Amino acid sequence: MAREEVRTVCPYCGVGCGVILEVEDDRIRKVRGDSAHPANGGRLCTKGSSCDKPLLSDQRLHRALIRSRRGEKAVPVAMQQAIEMTAERLRAILDAHGPDAIAFYVSGQMSMEAQYLINKLAKGFVRSQHIESNSRLCMAAAGTGYKLSLGADAPPGSYEDFDCTDLFFVIGANMADCHPILFLRLMDRKRAGAKLIVVDPRRTATAEKADLYLPIRPGTDLALLNGLLHVLVKNDAIDREFIARATTGWEAMEAFLDEYAPQTVAEITG
Repeated sequence: MAREEVRTVCPYCGVGCGVILEVEDDRIRKVRGDSAHPANGGRLCTKGSSCDKPLLSDQRLHRALIRSRRGEKAVPVAMQQAIEMTAERLRAILDAHGPDAIAFYVSGQMSMEAQYLINKLAKGFVRSQHIESNSRLCMAAAGTGYKLSLGADAPPGSYEDFDCTDLFFVIGANMADCHPILFLRLMDRKRAGAKLIVVDPRRTATAEKADLYLPIRPGTDLALLNGLLHVLVKNDAIDREFIARATTGWEAMEAFLDEYAPQTVAEITG
């Protein structure tokens, strides 16, 4: 059978790196980065380059298994029988305890269509209010912050910004470990002369590469950011026209920032 190439996207860290799977006889023979993809340009981290391993593992189930009682050994059954038994048990729980006795925990790595279907099942058919996802748990705070500060719950930047900036300010993130492909892209730019500032209580792998590392006390990041804004305002290094056009409530901000002079911030952050 001829070998074919399947283009896909790595599901792990959220960067969306392009991956090419070389498939032969319905088996993945090789994994490599997609050099034409704008996010990673052919690079892959360890997770991306080994994304075929879970698919090929001999630990994967090859047929349905059912336990007649909790704690008993699972035994193989026909798939249709397993579906019917699962449905009967869920129906019994619904009848006995109501829809909120059933909760769903799903994955951010599911396709949009699968996400839609599981939400329909949970809210439209079972009518449970309990459905949770790792994508909401890990991004709820970020999404709320984006919405409050920028008006939309999506990151405002572009990966292309990496290739033209002269300064990276990394706070609240350990890119070297968590987004290694983007960090490699950052390091490419750093070798071209860009500077890197890292703010983190821990000396992470990202902090090790910093031109300026600020090991502030845990929980004092907002004080630091307020202090930076204090300095920008005092030096009149802000775009007042943009602020007037794109923000609300700025008139209260400058007085608030008076409390965050550099010496005060130094004492707060350590």
